[in-house]
Amino acid sequence: MPLKESIFVALDTLWSHKLRSFLTLLGIIVSIWTLVAVVSLVQGVNGYVGAKIAHLGSNAISVSQFSLEEMTDQKLFREARKRNKPITMAEYDYLRDHSRLAQNVVASSSRGTGTNLKAGNHNMTDVQVEGDTANAIALAVYDVAAGRFLSPSDVARGNNVVFIGPDIANQLFPGVDPIGQTLNVDGHDYQVIGEATVQGNVFGQSQDSFVIIPIGVYHAIYGTKGSVEVDAQASSALALPALSDELRMLMRSVRHLHYADPDTFGLIGADSLMALFHQLTGVIAAVMIGVAFVFLVVGGIVIMNIMLAAVTERTREVGIRKALGARRKDILSQFLVEAAVLSTVGGLLGVALAWAFTLLAGQLTPLPFALPWAAVLVALGISTTVGLFFGIYPAQKAAKLEPITALRSES
Repeated sequence: MPLKESIFVALDTLWSHKLRSFLTLLGIIVSIWTLVAVVSLVQGVNGYVGAKIAHLGSNAISVSQFSLEEMTDQKLFREARKRNKPITMAEYDYLRDHSRLAQNVVASSSRGTGTNLKAGNHNMTDVQVEGDTANAIALAVYDVAAGRFLSPSDVARGNNVVFIGPDIANQLFPGVDPIGQTLNVDGHDYQVIGEATVQGNVFGQSQDSFVIIPIGVYHAIYGTKGSVEVDAQASSALALPALSDELRMLMRSVRHLHYADPDTFGLIGADSLMALFHQLTGVIAAVMIGVAFVFLVVGGIVIMNIMLAAVTERTREVGIRKALGARRKDILSQFLVEAAVLSTVGGLLGVALAWAFTLLAGQLTPLPFALPWAAVLVALGISTTVGLFFGIYPAQKAAKLEPITALRSES
């Protein structure tokens, strides 16, 4: 039987027994759906994180109180809390004044809870308040949409000025140009000098709900107990390792660490953040893909059982075909093609459901999905391979039937 005819016979069999075919393919459908949906989520999240969260850039590095290893290991973190002191403004000044490789050295402090904003009759709560140096705009994820950012004189003189996110402008100054208006932040009045461009949401959390004031004003109001985050920018990504070594040397020098003492601070680059995030999403994806493959095996076993039943039902047909000259490989290929078509249809249905799911979930949830065509092709290849693998035994059984014995069988 030609390949084209075998495919049409398989499709006709599927259509003739719709409910049985659906139940047979359920395991394949669910597994392919899960596989494609998980890959789409991981791909979308990794892309989104690369564009939005890891905003330091490939040529910047952050000096923080703890390293990534300490923040992700409970034992190391407990030890680091006893050893690592907060980064201070004096240390920031030292890095800024002594670094020869950094193009920019930026300092910032922030708090994101318990903040109250008021402008006229409008109020907002739980807005992130950040204190920045004037050059912080060089490493910011946003640009200036209107007005200006903090100036060196604002920071040096401790001016009561504020740079706001788009959410603040929309909610507290509706229909009004916020530039030049007065904004009350936790009981202190500031003049609005600029507004940032829109950044959107990260997993449902707005990135546009913030206010930025001079870092000296921030510390005067909220205190200096917290650690200052210092970001340094190299001339290029190639210069980043040298800058990292220089910052480590300067921090160890200013903290008077002995050569055998461990670092009491952390150096974190965007590449290490992305590597950590890829590791986390990789573990999640591996677990979900493992579950999907369990469904694939179950679906393959069901297909094998259905094909065995088909061999029994069509024993007389096999006998007639052999009597008319069909060879073993003809019978073998016919049943293998039917098994492959069966599982491929299940894979197509799974891909279609995954595609619809990613579109719907992308609209109704803040989770970013990106459906890669490579994953679709791989999923279809896997489903077809499962059908071929689990169809081998039924096909061999059909191919080994003796013509006389098969013709004697009652259909």
